[in-house]
Amino acid sequence: MISILKYNEVDKDQIFSRATSTFNVEEIVASIIENVKTNGDKAVYEYCEKFDKAQLSSLLVTEEEIENAVNMVEPKFLEILEKAASNIRKFHEKQVRNSFVINDENGVVIGQKIIPVDRAGLYVPGGTAAYPSTVLMDSIPAKIAGCKEVVMVTPPSADGTINPVILAAAKIAGIDKIFKVGGAQAIAALAYGTESIPKVDKIVGPGNAFVAEAKKQVYGQVSIDMIAGPSEILIVADSKTDPRFAAADLLSQAEHDKMASAVLVTDSMDLALAVQQELEIQIPLLKRAEIARESIDNNGKIIVADTLDVAIEISNEIAPEHLELCVENPFDYLDSIRHAGSIFMGRNCPEALGDYFAGPNHTLPTSGTARFSSPLSVDDFIKKTQFTYYTKEALKKVAQDVAFFAEKEGLTAHAKSATIRTEE
Repeated sequence: MISILKYNEVDKDQIFSRATSTFNVEEIVASIIENVKTNGDKAVYEYCEKFDKAQLSSLLVTEEEIENAVNMVEPKFLEILEKAASNIRKFHEKQVRNSFVINDENGVVIGQKIIPVDRAGLYVPGGTAAYPSTVLMDSIPAKIAGCKEVVMVTPPSADGTINPVILAAAKIAGIDKIFKVGGAQAIAALAYGTESIPKVDKIVGPGNAFVAEAKKQVYGQVSIDMIAGPSEILIVADSKTDPRFAAADLLSQAEHDKMASAVLVTDSMDLALAVQQELEIQIPLLKRAEIARESIDNNGKIIVADTLDVAIEISNEIAPEHLELCVENPFDYLDSIRHAGSIFMGRNCPEALGDYFAGPNHTLPTSGTARFSSPLSVDDFIKKTQFTYYTKEALKKVAQDVAFFAEKEGLTAHAKSATIRTEE
């Protein structure tokens, strides 16, 4: 059963602690990366057979496989995927940055160019659940940014096929190439390239501990979005919140993973007790009840604060991945939120809206990293370069200032490179 903690009566470590994994995969992942780096496709095929039990003749998903998959998906779901993709595009198109030029001094031009990365790599998990939402969320911003090519990797089933809904979402998102490979070996293939799989510039997408560790180890060879931890939700709720809604929303994250974290912060002990009881009613009804039970019992908590303002302070300290403001006037509190991956406003905005349909991205900072990082966006698929132009006359005006600055740092060659151009 989920614990109820009174904020002023318990050690703060109980309030702010997070679940941590002791599963050490560094050495295993390092050996996989080195093998793929050295042996390319041969290593990838071997890992597909070892881990996915799939004997493949080709890693590339063909157009025929994609079309067949689309035809297997029920039309109603295809329509929903299209609607979700439209919402995601609409939101992310507003994020597009523009290059700029400043030319307000005679003979001086400075500016910044916005350039998309050439090739983006998207990892889509397989395993216990298929996530077409991840396909849409992680590829559409890359397309909007203008990447020349978006490549997707996802683990195959034992029969060598990919879940049809994953391929349907990829078709709708406009992904250019899809490869049948998962795990750390997929990340290594994207980072270093193989005979079949092209090397990319940026890798995004969630995965298990092996995938997260692989992304960590190849960072620097390529860019990555983030090192994602277990899923999190924090709900700030007042006394008028329906306990059924709060319990359902806590479970929407708890069912993801046994390590997931579901937290309710409220100023009402009555609500806390009602949600505690409601969880016991709802958990047995879930398809993934065993996972949700372990998550709630081990990592879930209900925190009772004196006021909603204190509840907001607790939320800011935790910096959750998903934050729901289940309060009477949520916009009154919006400016007080400093640290959260994504905020869901009011009693009619479950976090599931963000996972699938509303438009804002669902690839979010976890483990408190919302204190300094942001949701996946178009910005993740661009880079900036800057340029400077001075005429001889413009340089002459500032050459001595540049030289003086350089000499203060003891770099006389820097100084000379400025003054030599102005000497008669």
